[in-house]
Amino acid sequence: MKKLVLALTGTVVLAAAAVTYTVSARPDAAEAVPAAQLTLAHGQLLYRNVSTGRIASVPLTDPGAKPKLSGLKCDRFAVAKQTAVCLAARPGTLPVETDVLVLDDHLNVRHTETLPGTPSRARVSPDGKLVYWTVFVTGDSYAATGFSTRAGVYEVDTGSLVKTIEELPVLVDGSRYFAPDVNYWGITFAADGNRFYATLGSKGKTYLVEGDYAHFHGKALRENVECPSLSPDGTRVAFKKKVGDGVWRLSVLDLATMRETELAERRSVDDQALWQDDHTVLYGLDNAVWAVPADGSGAPRRLAGDAATPAVTG
Repeated sequence: MKKLVLALTGTVVLAAAAVTYTVSARPDAAEAVPAAQLTLAHGQLLYRNVSTGRIASVPLTDPGAKPKLSGLKCDRFAVAKQTAVCLAARPGTLPVETDVLVLDDHLNVRHTETLPGTPSRARVSPDGKLVYWTVFVTGDSYAATGFSTRAGVYEVDTGSLVKTIEELPVLVDGSRYFAPDVNYWGITFAADGNRFYATLGSKGKTYLVEGDYAHFHGKALRENVECPSLSPDGTRVAFKKKVGDGVWRLSVLDLATMRETELAERRSVDDQALWQDDHTVLYGLDNAVWAVPADGSGAPRRLAGDAATPAVTG
């Protein structure tokens, strides 16, 4: 079986924020709004409507339009091609459990897994054949903060599932890296479904790792990179760079030159960014979805309010 992976060592601030988000951001407001039948048709901005927890849709050309709300409730959501993934914390369960829902192009459930932990990240590979996620968990002896993560991968075509993978061999400075607190998170795949990037966290440092899915190995490219997101053309990575305790700056890294560009968003962004196209990066911040140019120019632009965890259909 192919193996790949990611597990994340979170800080108290990050992990606590994730728990608070999941537990508190699922109110029942506006439940009287009829549910729309959403699809993954081209040209949509999909996101989590914060007030209801339901997945909403607006046209990319008119993101400020009144959203259509589906009946699907998620804490994290992602799409690519004709596949979507929804992470939904089970209410009332302690410790928290998360349902991982693999969805088709009409947001019908194709497959479900229930895992221990709190939703953190979710993505679908560009070809729509892999879904992957990260959840916060507690109890690992090496986690000084009391928090760590589990990350999993599901192969849509084969049904192959790895609930948690913590065995990715990685070279750091040319040598195989070993440490009891190694975790990986924030995976992002290239269009070939094989090359991927992820964050390795260990001993208070984070590294950008480039990996080979088929051969299951990777190498660290540079430090201080979290939650990478590969551009559609496969040449750049948007990521959050730690600049202080609990403070991250949204940046873009050119993979050929390793040149880093800070984006015009100067507020702290604790999110895995999403590329709308090769020129624009989307992210969630302060219960809204924002867009900013990927070249460092311009200014942040608010696309939709009462919104989080954006996804774009192409």
